[in-house]
Amino acid sequence: MTKKTCTPLLVLVLAVCSVIVDQLLKLAVIQFLMPVGSHTLIPNFLSLDYLENRGAAFGIFQNRQWMIAVITGIICIFVVAALFRYKHHDVLSWAACTLILGGGVGNIIDRVLRGYVVDFIHFHFFPYIFNFADICVVIGVALLILHIFFNEQEESKQKPAEKAEEKDG
Repeated sequence: MTKKTCTPLLVLVLAVCSVIVDQLLKLAVIQFLMPVGSHTLIPNFLSLDYLENRGAAFGIFQNRQWMIAVITGIICIFVVAALFRYKHHDVLSWAACTLILGGGVGNIIDRVLRGYVVDFIHFHFFPYIFNFADICVVIGVALLILHIFFNEQEESKQKPAEKAEEKDG
């Protein structure tokens, strides 16, 4: 097996691991947090608050679970295709794909099986409650943006060098 096929497969395995972590956390939240509703970890800073989110990020698209699941599924298919077809991967893009896939699939499972996403992490300075899968997606998108930025920087550095070589040649 070559590195070209090994790395995308490793990304898929790691994405599955993040889905498993996400689903185990949500099962624990349902079993232990749902009956009490909330548990303070750090007063006035961090608590675990049970929430059934029937929308997307920041509560948009309320009660449109199937639409959100389909859009997320399409994005996940695109990411899997990019794993195998994109030619300029680096650590940032591999990590981004892992996290976006893992988080996206984790939340799709909730939407399809439960009809809502289980959210539970609440930093009091931030008005929204979220979950492990959401964290994966947000960090994954941030890493993807960094990859794109650094890739553009690298390409812009290479173009003047290529033009100089053409003039010399």
